[in-house]
Amino acid sequence: MQAYTPRSRDRHSYQLAECTCLSRTPPRRRQRSASDHLLLPLLKTGDHALVLNEECFEALNDLAASVYADLQEVAALYYLYLSHCLESPLPASFMGPLMSLLFSPHPDVQKITCLSLVNLLVKRNVCEELAFEMGVLPPLLEIVQAGDPGARCHACACVTMLASSESNSDALVSEGVIPLLVLAKSFDPQVQQNAAWVLLNLTQSVRSRRVLCRAGAVPVLVVLLQCADSRVQFYGCSALLHLAADPEHHARLLHIGERYLLKALLTLMASPVSKNACQACKCLEMLCRNVAVQDQLLELDCVRPLKTLLSSPVLQCVQSALILLSALATHPAFHEVLVSEGVCDLMGPMLRRHGSSCDVILHSCASVLSLGGSCLGRQALMESECLPGLLQALVSPGTPVEALIRLTSCLHRLMSFEALQSHLSIMMTSEEVLRLVKSSGPNGNLQLTYNCIAILSTLQMNGQVIGLLRPHYRLLMGIIVSLFKNQELKFQHLGITALCNLIQDADFRAVLSGSELETEVLRLSERTEETRQLLSLTGIPPASPQEP
Repeated sequence: MQAYTPRSRDRHSYQLAECTCLSRTPPRRRQRSASDHLLLPLLKTGDHALVLNEECFEALNDLAASVYADLQEVAALYYLYLSHCLESPLPASFMGPLMSLLFSPHPDVQKITCLSLVNLLVKRNVCEELAFEMGVLPPLLEIVQAGDPGARCHACACVTMLASSESNSDALVSEGVIPLLVLAKSFDPQVQQNAAWVLLNLTQSVRSRRVLCRAGAVPVLVVLLQCADSRVQFYGCSALLHLAADPEHHARLLHIGERYLLKALLTLMASPVSKNACQACKCLEMLCRNVAVQDQLLELDCVRPLKTLLSSPVLQCVQSALILLSALATHPAFHEVLVSEGVCDLMGPMLRRHGSSCDVILHSCASVLSLGGSCLGRQALMESECLPGLLQALVSPGTPVEALIRLTSCLHRLMSFEALQSHLSIMMTSEEVLRLVKSSGPNGNLQLTYNCIAILSTLQMNGQVIGLLRPHYRLLMGIIVSLFKNQELKFQHLGITALCNLIQDADFRAVLSGSELETEVLRLSERTEETRQLLSLTGIPPASPQEP
């Protein structure tokens, strides 16, 4: 009798593995033959004459059913190759081997297969309805829960693609969303993070958002805001932000009692993780478009965490805080709170730190204009460092043109209030005047030119302002001439307004005499009666009618 040795044990194990009596798995030799003679040469040569016949299907089927990772990987790579090169729909029968590969326990096989499926779905080689009917969702959710990190990412993308199909919506609630909501409440941090990431991706489309809300996702997402994992907080808040973008979902978002969502978002604003605090601000800004939310935020002392973010050295935090501030400032009820909490005092230093940011200037101007609409707000602006901060941004060399247009428009509108007109006229220095004059050049942006000349024509012509403007009289005259030559009446009228303001100075009148501007004024007076009446304010006598 032959003695049992490790070598004989290995031989018997090999023979058992090759035997088909105890397993449906095709013999390794047959699988290896399919790999060597059919699929590997095609993958190596890159021949685009794709083989999708019965022989290819059988080979893929054999390899996908193998217990060996390297053979399964060959089949997965072939599907990846198909996902890049295939220009027509994938035959339905070829979904069978792909399904087998999704159930593979091998991480690399999972990763490659999920990526292949993503590509096939994106290119419409496989329609979402067929994939759903074939049952791809359960293995994808299994990978989301416990797969390789790369495979999880691709599996999440697959689930998101499946959710984009309207016909899958109802089935997705029971087969996909509800299991995902269960996973999102898992005590395993990695599982919870993956589920939250998929839920975030599902909120990208209008249809999926409705599916999520019907399935009861809102309470789960709100609870995620208080998770210890900062990434889960971010995913949950970002998903809620997408829901808040649709007013139709506001009722569900605010239905949770005791203002739970608003309180959680205000708490998240104080997060040391900048991106989480930013998302919380943006979400609150979306929600405060609802009148009921405005009153609730007023009672919840939302200004305090807002002030902290406005003082942050992180630009993204400041931008997000300003978005929320500009939304709150549009409601007169907030003016007293914002002023009493010293928000205007914070805006000056903030503009000095981040004055070169276009978004900072745009949202700061929106907030300032809203506050300037009330007597209390105008008084706070004059007593704070906010207006000096705006003027500092005006002269900053790094301020973009788009921001300059909004900034000069803001200053011009503020100067429509008498108190602010007088205050800003006193605050002007030679540096600001020079920037306004240079930005008004005929070769610059037309709207910026309009805004700058509008500001200069609104300045009170006291001794200080006249002294600042005198070095620029000839340049300003050239700009006014270009305004008169513009075909739009608003530019012609602006030129007349600027001329009326400058002509108060005797030195300007002396420079004007016999100039091209004076000639243009006489020519312009002949156009319309309205223009003639406006020009009469300048004191320049109209042109004498020529004899026939």
